[in-house]
Amino acid sequence: MKNKKLLMFWLIIALAIAAAVVIIKKPTKLGLDLVGGSRLVLEAQTTDTIAKITPDMMSSLQFAIENRVNALGVAETVVQQNGEKRLLVEIPNISDPAKAKEFLGETAELEFKKPLDNQYGATGWLPTGLTGKDVRKALISTNPGGQWVVALEFNDKGTKKFGELTQQLVGKPMAIFFNGELQSAPVIQEPILGGHAQISGGDGGFAYEEAKKMVDLLNAGALPVPAKIIEESLVGPTLGADSIAKSKTAGIVGIGLVMIFMLLYYRLPGFVADIALIIYSLLVFAVFKIVPVTLTLAGIAGFILSIGMAVDANILIFERTKEELKAGRTLFTAINAGFDRAFTSIFDSNMTTIITCVILYFLGTSIVKGFALTLIIGVLISMFTAITVTKNFMHLLFGAGQLKHPGWFGIKQSEIGKAYEATETKKEKAKFGILD
Repeated sequence: MKNKKLLMFWLIIALAIAAAVVIIKKPTKLGLDLVGGSRLVLEAQTTDTIAKITPDMMSSLQFAIENRVNALGVAETVVQQNGEKRLLVEIPNISDPAKAKEFLGETAELEFKKPLDNQYGATGWLPTGLTGKDVRKALISTNPGGQWVVALEFNDKGTKKFGELTQQLVGKPMAIFFNGELQSAPVIQEPILGGHAQISGGDGGFAYEEAKKMVDLLNAGALPVPAKIIEESLVGPTLGADSIAKSKTAGIVGIGLVMIFMLLYYRLPGFVADIALIIYSLLVFAVFKIVPVTLTLAGIAGFILSIGMAVDANILIFERTKEELKAGRTLFTAINAGFDRAFTSIFDSNMTTIITCVILYFLGTSIVKGFALTLIIGVLISMFTAITVTKNFMHLLFGAGQLKHPGWFGIKQSEIGKAYEATETKKEKAKFGILD
């Protein structure tokens, strides 16, 4: 039994060390309110074929813009409707609005065309019905000459269309247009039935940046309606460097005071809880970086709230353990009973929090989602540290013998056994029908 507990102890230590390495090595993603960024306003445009912008069109446009923002490699963005045909887009850590503007407002229309033949020869290109909507994904690749190209993988419907098209065009060119510009027109030597194609560019290849941009746009999808950027601005961090530093100080002081309280009130178990709280903080912050979670004020609030819940779980456990010790139980029995009896309360309170967070995550805006995500991660890890880490450390530290130093648990020698005696007295009185 002791060997298992020692093994668990070293596994916990290894996990904490791994978390510390992740925290040191991986950068922290911060939101718009902490690092600033770009704010853009997009307006949906009517065309010859789109006479009116409908709510469904705006929802589709919002979804497409969110996909494009994700392709930029940033998170915790705000993409929300502003009026009947406008979208507000806030992108953290993008200091050049032109970069976001160029990417978000650009179309991504991919078309495959065949030659228009008549008695005088080819005079143009005809649409074939095969477009970017038939592409499952695009990848950056290289051709045999080492030049950058864009490799396409079609979905099932696109594979069938492309196979039939190449069968028709054996010995003829097939043109690939991107945003209305001819990229290449390779001659089809034989039918291509595997569902893969390649865009090589006019000179046989692209510059890497050009290929990556095309891939990102294709994977993000075409905009359902044209959108024009009508406003752009830089946004500075609303807190500022000084306020961020003060927030860190306040957080450290707050956690420090909680640890001091646990140590003074619960003595050695409080010390164990403090160690578990340190391990908890390392694990949570490491998970934030691995996911990765973009930290905003709302996200930090969720993290701090989860710290309070982690401490609350330890308080429930220690109070239960003290009750068992006062009843005269051995250390091993008291510790196990304290954890077992507190678990139901801890589980119920945490599950209600998790259910609420799930609702907030799926129904809330991006800022609310950040709060919900950090709180869910914190609550789940707090259950692990409270039940596994604290219990393991207490068994290793206190063993399974009698309580020789009650003061270590914040109780007096005279209190031991009193709870048991009081319980027995109540049973005797109840037996004879005597009420207090």
